[in-house]
Amino acid sequence: MTRQIRGGPGGLGNPSANAAEGEAGAVPAGPVTAQLRRRLAKADLRAVSEVRGALREFLRQWGRPGTADVAELLTSELVTNALVHTDDDAVVTASMGPRGLRVEVRDFVGSRPEAREPDTGDSTHGRGLVLVQSLADAWGVRAHGVGKAVWFELGGGSAA
Repeated sequence: MTRQIRGGPGGLGNPSANAAEGEAGAVPAGPVTAQLRRRLAKADLRAVSEVRGALREFLRQWGRPGTADVAELLTSELVTNALVHTDDDAVVTASMGPRGLRVEVRDFVGSRPEAREPDTGDSTHGRGLVLVQSLADAWGVRAHGVGKAVWFELGGGSAA
């Protein structure tokens, strides 16, 4: 059984045919037990905190509160990158399966993100993908017909 949690007017319906099911290493192997999807408007940085809250609630409902802190941080980084660096809309999908959580942030610009050394000094720029590399169990970039999806996975045992 698949349960979908939708958020506000930006919530979307069923997973698209472009979902990464069957992709090597995808955490939600087998049936997806829950999914959260949100469409984010171009350059709407308020959406970052809204997605964090929705993800926290999504994980709480599925018995994964300990996963929330890292998942929120990594999702914030990917959402911010998509909204700031692509100047276009984005779609966030979080899927919970028997083996853990997978979050994808899809945008509609084909350029691939590159992890780089963080800026020195007071700057907060350049740390997003470094955090994703450091904290996620797996992560990557997958091309779409138009744009790409940057994803990460967090395991943590079987779903509740």
